[in-house]
Amino acid sequence: MAKSGTEYVAPLKKVIDILFGVAVMGTVGTLIGMIMGGGIMPLASGVGLVLGGVIGFMGGRHFLASILVGTLLGGALAWLIAGPERISVGAGAGAAMGGFLGVQISMLLDMRAAKKKSAPGGV
Repeated sequence: MAKSGTEYVAPLKKVIDILFGVAVMGTVGTLIGMIMGGGIMPLASGVGLVLGGVIGFMGGRHFLASILVGTLLGGALAWLIAGPERISVGAGAGAAMGGFLGVQISMLLDMRAAKKKSAPGGV
C-alpha cells in the first residue's frame, strides 16, 4: 500500500521551524557575542543556537519572524545613522526590540480574541 505525502508534512514543518529558530537565534547570539567581545562569543552563539532550537520546536515561528525583522531593521538603521561599524550593535538591539514587540503584540491579539469569544454573540 502506498503512503500519501501528507504524513510527512508535520515532521517536515517541525524541522523547518527548528532550523529557522537555530538560524535566527544563532545569529542574534553571535551579534550579542560580538558586542560583548572577548571569549564570550562562542558561549553567546551556543546559547542562541539552543534557544532557537527550543523556540522552533515549540512552534514560535511568528516570534522568530519578529526577531528577524527587528534584526534587519535595527542593523539598517544603525548603518544609516552611525555607519557600517555599528551594524552589529543596531542589529542586536533591533532583535531585542523585535522580540519584545512580538511578544506584546501576540499577547494583545490573544486578549482580543478571548474578549471576542466571551462577548455575547461572539464566535
